[in-house]
Amino acid sequence: MLVPLKRVEIVIDEDDFEEFQEICRAINIRGYTYISQAGGFGTRGNRRPNDMSLPEKNILVIIACTEDQAETLAKNISSGMKEKGGIFLISDCDWVKGPKISY
Repeated sequence: MLVPLKRVEIVIDEDDFEEFQEICRAINIRGYTYISQAGGFGTRGNRRPNDMSLPEKNILVIIACTEDQAETLAKNISSGMKEKGGIFLISDCDWVKGPKISY
């Protein structure tokens, strides 16, 4: 059985991850996946995870959640991202229902 949800992908600075987790708890997002040391190029320049001279690190977060949760998360995070940079994407997805739902 498929459950229609929203897929949220966020790239944030590692230093902002704790604040992100607090926001998720506040809006009842119970599960997400994060990948540390995400590299790439964007508004904050080139981020190379293995570059010892550049200690700043990104985290890529992937979430499957309801549309309301995605919108609330966007409202809570977007203002900080305007100042600090990063990326926030929302797309449609289908959750393949398994033994336990974590959204």
